[in-house]
Amino acid sequence: MPGTALMNTYGERKLTLVRGKGHYVWDDRDQRYFDGISGIGVCGLGHCHPAVAAAVAEQAKTLLHTSNLYLIPAQKALAERLSAISGMDNTFFSNSGAEANEAAIKLALRHGHNRGLALPRIVVMEGAFHGRTFATLTATANAKVRDGFGALPENFIRAPFNDVAALEKLAAEHEDIVAILLEPIQGEGGIGVPDPGYIESVRQVCDQSGWLMMLDEVQTGNGRTGRYFAYQHSNILPDVVTTAKGLGNGVPIGACLARGQAAALFGPGSHGSTYGGNPLACSAGLAVLDTIESEVLIENAEKMGALLAEKLREKLVDNPAFVEVRGKGLMIGIELTTPCPELVDRARERGLLLNVTAGNVIRLLPPLTLKEQDCEFITSTVAELVVAFAEETN
Repeated sequence: MPGTALMNTYGERKLTLVRGKGHYVWDDRDQRYFDGISGIGVCGLGHCHPAVAAAVAEQAKTLLHTSNLYLIPAQKALAERLSAISGMDNTFFSNSGAEANEAAIKLALRHGHNRGLALPRIVVMEGAFHGRTFATLTATANAKVRDGFGALPENFIRAPFNDVAALEKLAAEHEDIVAILLEPIQGEGGIGVPDPGYIESVRQVCDQSGWLMMLDEVQTGNGRTGRYFAYQHSNILPDVVTTAKGLGNGVPIGACLARGQAAALFGPGSHGSTYGGNPLACSAGLAVLDTIESEVLIENAEKMGALLAEKLREKLVDNPAFVEVRGKGLMIGIELTTPCPELVDRARERGLLLNVTAGNVIRLLPPLTLKEQDCEFITSTVAELVVAFAEETN
């Protein structure tokens, strides 16, 4: 922000949030807002959930950090829980989703090195977003994210999302591909949901071609889509899966999970993190898993997501600015006919926080604790916004 001590990486920020509870946050004027994006998919349990707050407070009084030179009981316990949930063999903990994806990329490159390839390639998708570190911004599709950073790694080949034939063509043409990295549902790309059977077909291409199948579930994981991981809507297992966001409910933590040959690619010195998986972050993660299970939040996300999508379709079906509602669980996109970034400010004025991605898609990522009355507030508010927008633009 110009004139302040902060680098201007986020542009103008019109809201100063100072506290939160449950589905709501309050600004420095004590105005209340319904958080319809959960801190961009992070606070799936809502803000200041008592179980997470208690776990963090207790751990802060006991031991915050030791480094990974030593075994951390909460880290071991969280890895075991995630393995049981995911079907993966082991986990590397980081501080963010981008770092988790960096670990996955390094696994793929190590896999290629073991095959004797000088320049192993990873297939990534058009419309993808994987982070802003050097490798992950290269894997990301948005050219604006990559602009101005010079020569980027040459290890990536881009393919259209939801196009199995394109993957088969790449497999036939390139012997240097070692992995594919994709989101089961594209988040920043506009809540892109692939056709039924697509994920299974990707698994088949990977098996036939010797590629690692690596799924970026930073946003789709931790119950968001009505399964703990989005790939669990199908009957496949990836070789690598990454997650972050909802795993800590606001405490920074990321995880790269692997199985089979991918789980054995790293050894001592291959990768590391000073803070990754420290006692505080892993205690928060364990509290999140306990709460998701005890409050039956995955089932609630599936139920409330279906209700929210149905209500949105009912209210918007005849609106000339409306294209479609898509998503799974509580990861929902409302596509309009034209770009609509101004709806972010207008929603805020009505007490609802949302964002717009891919230019013309309203994105909703409400807490997994959503209730029916919340669905009514969200759908009524969004419908009012789109009606007014349609009147202005048509």
